[in-house]
Amino acid sequence: MATGTIRYWAAAKEAAGTPEEAADAATLADLLARIGGDPALERVLRRSSFLIDGAPAGTRDPATIMLPEGFVVEVLPPFAGG
Repeated sequence: MATGTIRYWAAAKEAAGTPEEAADAATLADLLARIGGDPALERVLRRSSFLIDGAPAGTRDPATIMLPEGFVVEVLPPFAGG
C-alpha cells in the first residue's frame, strides 16, 4: 500500500469539498473505492479521467494501475468548452 495525494479539479473539487487530500491505496481501483462513498462525488468519478504522477490512466483497468509511494492522482472531470 502506498501513501499519496489526491487532487480534485472543477466539479470533483466541489463534490469532494476539498481541493486535495491524503490517501493510502495500492491501485487506482482501490483508491477510487476508498473515496467513492458520497453519491455526488461518485457521479463525478464515473465521468472523470485520472492522471497518476502526470501520466494519463487512459482506458486501462484501474485495478491494474499500481500506485507508487508518494503518488499524486489528479481527478479531472469533463470540462465544458467551446
